[in-house]
Amino acid sequence: MRIRVDSEKCEGHNRCKALAAELFDLDDLGYASAVAEGVVPPGAEDQARLAVSNCPEFAIEIVED
Repeated sequence: MRIRVDSEKCEGHNRCKALAAELFDLDDLGYASAVAEGVVPPGAEDQARLAVSNCPEFAIEIVED
């Protein structure tokens, strides 16, 4: 499983980072990006789904490998 953040949609609400800190990085302006090329480590799948469902801008998607 991978996650992808659409940088054009992200508005820096940071809910993803609050819910799944190990899956996201924030830049100096608070915009999110996926860590580790978006690879979700085993056991963090539920956190990834929670981050996706809580993004108000629908900027995060799950990509199944």
